[in-house]
Amino acid sequence: MTQKLPAGLVASAAVSASSANLGPGFDSLGLALSLYDEIILETTDSGLVVQVEGEGAGQVPLGPEHLVVRAIERGLQAAGVRAPGMVVRCRNAIPHSRGLGSSAAAVVSGLAAVNGLVAQMDSTPFSDAQLIQLAAEFEGHPDNAAAAVLGGAVVSWTEQGGEAPVYSAIPLALHPDIRLFCAIPEQRSSTAETRVLLPAQVSHEDARFNVSRAALLVVALTERPDLLMAATEDLLHQPQRAPAMPASAEYLRLLRRLNVSATLSGAGPSVIALTTESELPSEALDCGVANGFTISEMTAGERVRWSPGVTVAG
Repeated sequence: MTQKLPAGLVASAAVSASSANLGPGFDSLGLALSLYDEIILETTDSGLVVQVEGEGAGQVPLGPEHLVVRAIERGLQAAGVRAPGMVVRCRNAIPHSRGLGSSAAAVVSGLAAVNGLVAQMDSTPFSDAQLIQLAAEFEGHPDNAAAAVLGGAVVSWTEQGGEAPVYSAIPLALHPDIRLFCAIPEQRSSTAETRVLLPAQVSHEDARFNVSRAALLVVALTERPDLLMAATEDLLHQPQRAPAMPASAEYLRLLRRLNVSATLSGAGPSVIALTTESELPSEALDCGVANGFTISEMTAGERVRWSPGVTVAG
């Protein structure tokens, strides 16, 4: 029997941006980034109010179709509770449609806020594994969702069988010498639109190449950052997506010519650089700025934070 939540409960959550794929790890490797969306959820007697500050303000829907609201409703259903009314306040710092996991962050934040509600009802909150499963169901792959839930670097996978796929992930201990630089363009891109550019079949040779690089990337991320250049090579999705984002593709080629191990962030058009150097080469910085990229150094993002009550990201 579904339990009705009383009015006046408040919960909050903070969720990091994420970069998926990291070159060869298509739909499997992910990395949380130190850029956070926050949500405050309050139960009311009736109705729905959605407020958005920052990224997406004035652009995203403010009704039940809002992605955070859809995630909240899914979380409430999975928890066996319902809220007659809600006020959902979103403060967004993650740019939309840039390959930085804004959709995964929205879903995870809604689910995590539900944790803050059910904790006040003496119910058991969702575990990390449950959060990953529920969030990945929205996108059909777990890389961004897993990074947003677990923080840091992750390896994720999907098991087929039964009535629905099972999504899982484990964290990686990111090597402390690795520095992260993110180049974010003004151009937007849709994952759904760029995914159709990928061929339905690939050659055995290309598949073998990517398997070797993805395996090497795990080693490079955790133990041998000197191997990052070779480990971030990819043949299965970045060359195919390049025509849809020529500025990002050219900037990626420039970084790699300068011996900076860089990849598209997710489906792009943002570019993520992983290096042991304290800064990017001056040529890379000048070229990025000249071509409309905002370049920022980031750290690995923290795991999802949720609370009964109100907190803010640190």
